[in-house]
This record gives sequence, C-alpha cells and structure tokens, in this order.
Amino acid sequence: MTSRPPLPPFDRESALKKVRAAEDAWNTRDPEHVALAYTEDTVWRNRDTFLTGRAEVTAFLREKWSRELDYALRKELWSFQDDRIAVRFQYEFHDAAGQWWRSYGNELWEFTGEGLMRRREASINDVRISEAERRIFGPRPAEEAQSLIPVR
Repeated sequence: MTSRPPLPPFDRESALKKVRAAEDAWNTRDPEHVALAYTEDTVWRNRDTFLTGRAEVTAFLREKWSRELDYALRKELWSFQDDRIAVRFQYEFHDAAGQWWRSYGNELWEFTGEGLMRRREASINDVRISEAERRIFGPRPAEEAQSLIPVR
C-alpha cells in the first residue's frame, strides 16, 4: 500500500499539512489525482450521496467538476485527534448558466496508518452569490500558503 504523509497520529503541524495537501489537491480539479488520497475501499457521505471505493469517488468528482465551473476551495483545520481530522471549508463556483455559488461545509476524515483517507463525511450548504460577492479566486495565493489563513 502507498504511503501518503503526513501519517497519523496527527499533531497540530501534521494535521495542518494534511489539510493543506487536501486543499491543494482539490483545487487542481483533477479527479484521478484527488482520488489517490483515498483508500481503494474508502467510504464517503457527500451531502445525500453515499459512495464506496476510489472508482466511485473518481466518477463523482469528474461529474462534480463538470458542473461546478471555476471551482476554488479553502479548507481550515477545525480539530484533530489520533487518526481523525475535522475541517470546515468554503468553495465557490458558477454553474453553466453563469450563477455563482458559495458552498459552506464541514468534513470529518478518518485515515489509515499509511495516511490514506478511509472515511469522509461531508455536510454542505449552498448560497447564491453575485459575481461581485466572490472572495475565493483560484488556489490559495503564495503569501497565504504557509499559514492556512482561516476562511471568513
């Protein structure tokens, strides 16, 4: 099995690195790349969708990013303990009609000893925004890269 450092048990520094790695990966919008962070038999709940396995996750992400155009994400460490991390996040995107959205959510993550995510539970709410209300423009700027500045 492939190792995906940092590995549990997490301390603050390693949990922050794990969150940042997830944010960076998701901002690539590359389903195959993102899915490599999950176990082959990963279990997900994303809103009202339940997935099992890396192949289902890859298909889900492919479809998600075909609908959620110009997707840009920010994650913030909320809590951590042993092999688990909790994050809150926001992301913005527009749909095919040009309507912008901001999605707010929380995720609970559980990892294997090799650092792969075996479980992800996500609760997400969407809010319509105007283009003028946007505040997330692509991946996190370099000046924020080291700090994981909290989302507002």
